[in-house]
Amino acid sequence: MKNNLKYTLFTIALLSALMVSTSCEDLTELNDNPNGITLENANANLLLATVLTESAKTYARLGFSVSGVMQYTQKDAWLTGHNQYVWSDQGWGGYYGILRTNDKMLERAEETDLVFHQGVGLIMKSFLFGTITDLWGDAPYSNALQGDEGGNANLLPVYDRQEDIYRGIIADLERADELLGGDPGSYIGIDENSDVVYGGDAAQWQKLANSLLLRYYMRLSEKDPAFAQSGFEATASRPLLSSNDDNASVAYLGITQDDSWQLSTDFNIERNYRNHKMAKTIVDTLKSLNDPRLAVWANPVEIPLAFTDDPSQHDQIIDGVRYLDPNQVEVDIDTSSLYVGLPPAIGAPDQYNLNPTPGQESFNPHVSYLSELYQKSADDLLQAELIMFSEVSFLLSEAALSGWAVPGDAPSHYQNGIRASLERWAVNDTEIEAYLMSPEVAFDGTLERLIEQKWIAQWLHAEPWFDYRRTGLPVLESGPTARQPVIPVRYVYSEDEVNFNRDNAEQAINRLQETSFAIEGKNSPWAKMWLIEGLDVPW
Repeated sequence: MKNNLKYTLFTIALLSALMVSTSCEDLTELNDNPNGITLENANANLLLATVLTESAKTYARLGFSVSGVMQYTQKDAWLTGHNQYVWSDQGWGGYYGILRTNDKMLERAEETDLVFHQGVGLIMKSFLFGTITDLWGDAPYSNALQGDEGGNANLLPVYDRQEDIYRGIIADLERADELLGGDPGSYIGIDENSDVVYGGDAAQWQKLANSLLLRYYMRLSEKDPAFAQSGFEATASRPLLSSNDDNASVAYLGITQDDSWQLSTDFNIERNYRNHKMAKTIVDTLKSLNDPRLAVWANPVEIPLAFTDDPSQHDQIIDGVRYLDPNQVEVDIDTSSLYVGLPPAIGAPDQYNLNPTPGQESFNPHVSYLSELYQKSADDLLQAELIMFSEVSFLLSEAALSGWAVPGDAPSHYQNGIRASLERWAVNDTEIEAYLMSPEVAFDGTLERLIEQKWIAQWLHAEPWFDYRRTGLPVLESGPTARQPVIPVRYVYSEDEVNFNRDNAEQAINRLQETSFAIEGKNSPWAKMWLIEGLDVPW
């Protein structure tokens, strides 16, 4: 997933610097750089590869960064942001940087009649703006990316209302569906190697456009139910992701830190991997369901704990087990199994479960680390995913459960979602069938069970956080040291935005719904954006 554009622009800058330093005879010649890239000669395929790789990596990083919020992981050092939601402001410059590249690709595609690239560009525009508004709420949209075109107004763009951004996203995805539904032989200018998601297959991209439409229509189901239902029903009969082969994902190359899984111990210090532990919430859920994915995602504890009345064995490690005196242990100890998760936002997590090596450099043998898979720089199971077939299945199941007119029924789609996730994580058929037949897993007609399975299936993704805001599910409680007793629901606008685009930023902040948990004012992780304003969920 090498960012070729980045290296190209670096080379141009270097050449320009050398020209300035070695030739001053006619400076006017420097006004026309023969090595420069302009919109008129930009390669749409080069821009496409950059957009796809950077979008996939950025979204994967987002999912991992909010894994503490959704209680997939917890940290036992450098933990305040992850466990306790002590968030500084979050900047959106990375997203808008990718959007600028995508915008240039769209312009170039329109000028050269590259219909395929236009369709893909609209999908990625929708995906990126969708992520921005999902995270922050109101944001620059209609006159974003225009720089100094038209004067100062575009340097200080207005913040479009969230409901208008979602409508714009949906309109662009609808247009993308039309553009990508043509005769496969009609598309020109496609470089299969540049399309690192689908290899230049327009039909696959059409499936992705429609699948994202389901995501955003469902996003609006509580706030604009009539619009959401009608749009969802119309889209559900179109081509959609229909198997794991359709998953929109980019593989990590594992060659450099930039194209590797983010915890890779090949390019990061091992401490970064060690600090991330499995969260008790997800571990206990998986154990209660006898879920085979637990063994894929987590390591068993290195040294289990057990109680004994034999004084000669107290605090001794015998046959790999550390034995404890039940009369002298004054804290809660988890001896439940070989898999032990770290409870959310507890005090002194580095000391949990009688860790013998507390501190920032701790090696806790009594808590489950993430599996060795997550130390690798690349693996077939490590993918940077935009949306998966399992999510589409759960969306269809929820729609059917709500009485919406969609093909298929709620139980079938529910089972498809679970099966797709298990297969994606290489669980064998025998285990899959046993899991689906379990009374604790079988479809029971409740949204609670459906969202629980969707939360499991979307392990280390950001989407469960957005589902949580809409449904209040799964039921999550903040830990005792968290900033607030409830889960945060948004990113805050950055200090740079508030300082340099003050009027527009303050208008957006004033439109947020202040809650009793937003003690720092409206620009708070606990203020409600339009999407959940006035709703009883998630708290």
